[in-house]
Amino acid sequence: MTAEIHPVLVAGAWRPARAASGSFQAVNPATGEAIESAYPISSRAEVEDAVLAGKSAAPAMAGLPPENLAAFLETYAAAIEGRADELVRMAHLETGLAVEPRLRSVELPRTVFQLRQAAAAVRDRSWRRATIDTKADIRSIFGPLGGPVVVFGPNNFPFAYNSIAGTDFASALAAGNPVIAKAHPCHPGTTRLFADLAFTALRSSDLPAAAVQLLYHMAPEDGLALVAHPGVGAAAFTGSRSGGLRLKEAADKAGRPMYLEMSSVNPVFLLPGALQERGEAIAAEMFGSCTLGAGQFCTKPGLLVLPEGAAGEAFIERLRLAFEAAPVQIILARSVLAGIESGLAAMTLAGADILTGGRAPAEPGFRFPDTLLRVSGERFLERPLDLQQEAFGPVLLCVAASPAAPYEAIAAALEGNLTASVFSHSGEGDEALYRALAPILRTRCGRLLNDKVPTGVAVTPAMVHGGPFPATGHPGFTAVGFPAAMMRFAALHGYDHVRPHRLPSEIGDANPTGRMMRFVDGEWTAK
Repeated sequence: MTAEIHPVLVAGAWRPARAASGSFQAVNPATGEAIESAYPISSRAEVEDAVLAGKSAAPAMAGLPPENLAAFLETYAAAIEGRADELVRMAHLETGLAVEPRLRSVELPRTVFQLRQAAAAVRDRSWRRATIDTKADIRSIFGPLGGPVVVFGPNNFPFAYNSIAGTDFASALAAGNPVIAKAHPCHPGTTRLFADLAFTALRSSDLPAAAVQLLYHMAPEDGLALVAHPGVGAAAFTGSRSGGLRLKEAADKAGRPMYLEMSSVNPVFLLPGALQERGEAIAAEMFGSCTLGAGQFCTKPGLLVLPEGAAGEAFIERLRLAFEAAPVQIILARSVLAGIESGLAAMTLAGADILTGGRAPAEPGFRFPDTLLRVSGERFLERPLDLQQEAFGPVLLCVAASPAAPYEAIAAALEGNLTASVFSHSGEGDEALYRALAPILRTRCGRLLNDKVPTGVAVTPAMVHGGPFPATGHPGFTAVGFPAAMMRFAALHGYDHVRPHRLPSEIGDANPTGRMMRFVDGEWTAK
């Protein structure tokens, strides 16, 4: 029996895929079996249709009152809550992630909260950074890009980073841009449900019909053409370094903005005083952080630096026992499993020893045991790139610092990361070492943490979910937190001696809301 092939959402309508090059099915990672429904692999012609429709919708989007955008985001959030059960069931089937608490009580509430935060930022308007020099009569403001934003969602967050519901989607649309969502092949059914809700909300909010579009899959060369298309305003990608860099190369050559979130080992530095003071408690935290969600978080710690010697070895043994006793968890996809195995092969070849785990069991579906490795600091400094492999799963490499391979040298050998964490003595015991280490780490991470593990991201305006390459493609932006995440999808518009009635209201002489913050003649004010 041939599986039903679902339509795509293009140019304001659900329609059968045009000249599809084939179809695909999601796979249940718990069983390894294909899920019944099928989804089209879109042709280059259909990619072109979506870009042209998005480009045509952009001027109308740019001219909308902020209330329309905010109302859409809030209507959409409420609709998601109304179909939570269906969304959770589908996401669980396609990803194997736990219904409770992960999907229903953590990720789905975060998703609707993000949409509502984006709506609040739209209404406030301060994100536009209205700047006025009255004497020179020059004014500037951030606004839409003039073309659709393409969003490539990852496999590990079927809700909170979904290409048609997550933070990139909310950020791009809140900034006034149409969105072309490219579904992740691991959870197309979940993405289809979101798209159905978004399309319904779209029709009740006076947004253009092509403000939100959905393509499930396409050939790699068509994905490269999409991000390089002259009609595209920008693109955002969350996923592997190899895939992200190929897309960025294509976008850069065409002069199209491309925002990436790629690989990160999120190093944790356990200083001697903290190890002596509360080593057992920190070991429990580390185990939980490394193995939460089978280690499939972008902020999962994958590298732990601790002092060599008896105390350090005792700490590693605590971790080993915890890792060894833990049940084997489900991995999202066969490709993720292959990535873990490839990363482990590179680390062991470079001199790391596997202490526990390291081999997938002969069971149905995709699973991998919690895996702990150890390497000396000296060896790490000899092969730092090979020993910073992101094994996207429940894998942790312990690095033993020593006088010959001190903390500072190990930190200096790190690539860019989303996070870096330091556990230090609660008093002054580790203060000198911390002060030497922190400036180095500050240049190698987006978010520097003290005395806490990095797994998880709070949706707050101050959050930095970004960092230096290769964690991302640009260190100046965040993918979480409103309104800052919106700035990736905005252009700076300047107005010089433009007649008052032709100006956007936000940079007129009078503040249109009485609350919006503006930079007027060198002073931040709500006037």
